[in-house]
Amino acid sequence: MSEDGELPVKLYYRIGEVSDLVGVEPHVLRYWETEFRSIRPQKSRKGQRIYSRRDVDRLLKVKDLLYTHGFTIAGARRRLRETGVEPPTAAEARLSERTRAMLGDLRRDVESMLAELDLIAPR
Repeated sequence: MSEDGELPVKLYYRIGEVSDLVGVEPHVLRYWETEFRSIRPQKSRKGQRIYSRRDVDRLLKVKDLLYTHGFTIAGARRRLRETGVEPPTAAEARLSERTRAMLGDLRRDVESMLAELDLIAPR
């Protein structure tokens, strides 16, 4: 990183550059890729990892959560999900769909009961 804490202005960064910028070894970056779905560097024609600026920013957030705030991997993943950085798991997505469907059913039941009591006009 530059002396003022800013990332160098580039479209893509190689794993060695990212390792220096984030301050962790390349094997740690590769491990974090397996743990955080939001970090998905592209691969060059030669098969080298090519990180975007967004990937580097997310890696810096992960490092901050793990090293500065003492989160576990699972805790950091959960925090990133809460802030919208990390996508929800498939199980969470299914749960929210089921919850939405159940709430819709419940709303229709309540509306029909209220309509029977002549409290509201049916839809």
